[in-house]
Amino acid sequence: MLSVGLTGGIGAGKSEVSRLLVEHGAVLIDADRIAREVVAPGTPGLAAVVEAFGEDVLSEDGGLDRPKLGSIVFADPEKLAALNSIVHPLVADRSRALEAAAAEDAVVVHDVPLLTENGLARLYDLVVVVDADPATQLDRLVRLRGMTEQDARARMAAQATREQRREIADVVIANDVPLDELRRRVAGVWAELTRKAHAPR
Repeated sequence: MLSVGLTGGIGAGKSEVSRLLVEHGAVLIDADRIAREVVAPGTPGLAAVVEAFGEDVLSEDGGLDRPKLGSIVFADPEKLAALNSIVHPLVADRSRALEAAAAEDAVVVHDVPLLTENGLARLYDLVVVVDADPATQLDRLVRLRGMTEQDARARMAAQATREQRREIADVVIANDVPLDELRRRVAGVWAELTRKAHAPR
């Protein structure tokens, strides 16, 4: 088994790369999706969040009101740390369980948006960074996601720098290219990943 950490700045095209890797046969473990699952209605995770932040963070249907919780924690580093102390261990446990269930020769790709920011590179056999020029990221966020330029720049500035991501990368996939070229690049990376997964340890 080969454990791969996949990351990239907002608008770099990480989701597209993860989709292409799955098409090739990768087992995808999506940290964002798991983070939603571990605080779904009825979970111990949601109960712990409510205990820490009060019932005001619940929506009318009993689920987590993410915008409300976000407005609380992103304005207060201590509250954000408290939320992370609840959610991150649950995400880590679920990720480990999913990885353990994968086949012996699998390439397991962990899609982790904040891999660089949280110093997680050491957890993986190798790290793949999806890289794009900041101007490309900005254009995608404004044109494809409908963000204002100000919001897009703020989101980009809140993340690790391009240089910090490239520092931890074992493989960089440059994604300032059309989809056909990205497919070709991902296919090349996949060939290398499967070779490593099947190599004797």
